[in-house]
Amino acid sequence: MCSNVEITVYFRYGAPPVINPLGTSFPANTSVQPSFLVKMLQSNASINISHPAPGDWFVAAHLPPSSQKIEMKGFVPTCAYIFQPDMLVMRVVEVSILEPNVPLPQTLLSHPSYLKIFVPEYTQELRLELQGCASNGSLGCPVRLTVGSATLPSNFQKVLTCTSPTWACHLLLPSPPWDRWLQVTAKSLAGPHVSVAFSAVATLTACRPWIVNFQHLLQSSPNQSCNASTSLLPPSPGYQDLGRSSRVGGGPFCLVNYQVMREDMDVMSVHFRPVDRVSVLVHSGMPSVMRLYLNTGMDSGGSLTISLWANKVPLSSMISNHTLVMVCVNAASPFLRFNASLNCTTAFFQGYSLSLSTSSLKAKLIIPYPETDNWYLSLQLVCPQSPEECEKTKVLVETTLYLVPCLDDCGPYGQCILLRRHGYLYAGCSCKAGWRGWSCTDNSTAQSTAQQRMATLLLTLSNLLFLAPITLSVYRCLLVEASVYAYTMFFSTFYHACDQPGEAVLCILNYDTLQYCDFLGSGVSIWVTILCMARLKAALKYVLLLLGTLVFAMSLQLDRRGAWNMMGPCLFAFVIMVTMWVYRCGHRRHCYPTSWQRWVFYLLPGISMAALAITIYTSMMTSDNYYYTHSIWHMLLAGSAAFLLPPRDKHVEPWACSQKFTCHYQICKNHREELYTVT
Repeated sequence: MCSNVEITVYFRYGAPPVINPLGTSFPANTSVQPSFLVKMLQSNASINISHPAPGDWFVAAHLPPSSQKIEMKGFVPTCAYIFQPDMLVMRVVEVSILEPNVPLPQTLLSHPSYLKIFVPEYTQELRLELQGCASNGSLGCPVRLTVGSATLPSNFQKVLTCTSPTWACHLLLPSPPWDRWLQVTAKSLAGPHVSVAFSAVATLTACRPWIVNFQHLLQSSPNQSCNASTSLLPPSPGYQDLGRSSRVGGGPFCLVNYQVMREDMDVMSVHFRPVDRVSVLVHSGMPSVMRLYLNTGMDSGGSLTISLWANKVPLSSMISNHTLVMVCVNAASPFLRFNASLNCTTAFFQGYSLSLSTSSLKAKLIIPYPETDNWYLSLQLVCPQSPEECEKTKVLVETTLYLVPCLDDCGPYGQCILLRRHGYLYAGCSCKAGWRGWSCTDNSTAQSTAQQRMATLLLTLSNLLFLAPITLSVYRCLLVEASVYAYTMFFSTFYHACDQPGEAVLCILNYDTLQYCDFLGSGVSIWVTILCMARLKAALKYVLLLLGTLVFAMSLQLDRRGAWNMMGPCLFAFVIMVTMWVYRCGHRRHCYPTSWQRWVFYLLPGISMAALAITIYTSMMTSDNYYYTHSIWHMLLAGSAAFLLPPRDKHVEPWACSQKFTCHYQICKNHREELYTVT
């Protein structure tokens, strides 16, 4: 019966949630945000998200860690837990458009008012202000503004509460998300029958990008200040002014825009590089910005890898030890306020920070499952103790920007797997040899090389015990049984040599072929041993051997892991053997086999070994002791076959199969009769 288990459900906006239910470690330089989760125990759970961000939302659920016990399919009931998420969406019908620098009158009663404003590209700052606010039942301006959309796991909505009548009610948003609509909700804090009137005004501060000529910039003198060099390098003629009512005009530059080319290498494998260059020139006057296009909808299932390297010569010769190259990685809009703060926080996103200095010339950042959006890399030279020193200095920073499905292809102890769920593609690592973690870098439970070799030797050399039943079969002229045991020994040895997760691996054939042959050999070995114990007539015996082999081949093709696909034919053979033994007991009126030595020294040890082997195989194997218990299974299976094989016939000499056939006259007689019949 299936037990009640706790199901953990994760929610995230823009990308699949990065979960770590086993508490394993992530690779170095990996930045992982905490996940928003809900735990439920076979019951309904709901979560209410007001004003959700538009785009893709992802839900992931998992059960608690399963037992390490290896259970045979069919012996233990399979428990299936169904997770059925439902989504109910309530849309806002009336939404007013707030245009820049145009007051929009609003009147609030019991219901809130919904506004939206389009933030064009290269917007440096957004200012929202309430003007002329008046209430007919209370003093001040009882209005609450909620700006932005809700996201998970982190919610960066900005809330402005206007209550004081003496000071202006406004909200400043540095680096708002570019090229999208921004939601604004105004709610009255007065009574249900009190009206509040105001005018909403949005002001956009435009940012003028400077698209530089890279070769010309390198030729400029390092003694020139950043402001002086701007006059030598005019903006690109292809630059267009900021759209809508926000004009760039002839204002000062606020960022250096390095255009980035996206090169799709393979599925979920992208290379980003600056056009016609590999380095980015960084100075103190304004940030150098690179935009990474990760908005295709198929990029959030991999890992964004950012590697930076500062040119050592300029750093050591012109910059002191207190000078830093600060780097911020943000989604939706770049971080532009290095002179005011170094926290890499934009209006609605907490960015990732990096730094380069004379003591640390390299920096690396790994972001698993980045959000579907445009990402921005901002770099600026910062001199906290001597700002005038930075004005005469420039630094070349080389960038290596990749989106990869799996970091380092999951290393030597992992395999990168691309998974598709409901039309969405994402990547993950399947670890082996005890390694764990997001990229198979957690070695807390890893096997050493000596342990891996010991496991391989145990699982392969334990099959050499099949030499005992092979030798006995040839000795007693049981050539078919000897051939089956040899087949089983060969393929079981090389299957387990190929099945190893670590370095000690040897595959002579395809893995699936070796596994099928190993399972087939094990089942047929049990089949021929039981039929041989039944002591059937030769013709009937070989017919049953052939039919049983065909049934095994068919059943293993249907379900290789099914317990009854192997146990069913073996039980049928056991019934045949018991029937024949009971028949002989009744016919001879004496127990069969007749010798008590046969029972004590052969049958009872063989049956005990077979019972112990079945017990180990069905109920004692775990992932940790598999190498030992399965090796014992090999030895018990071979040993039981050697003990249970019937003795040779009295008229058959030992090793008679290598001599002249004892039934030569019978063969010749049959042959002559066949020839006579044919003629």
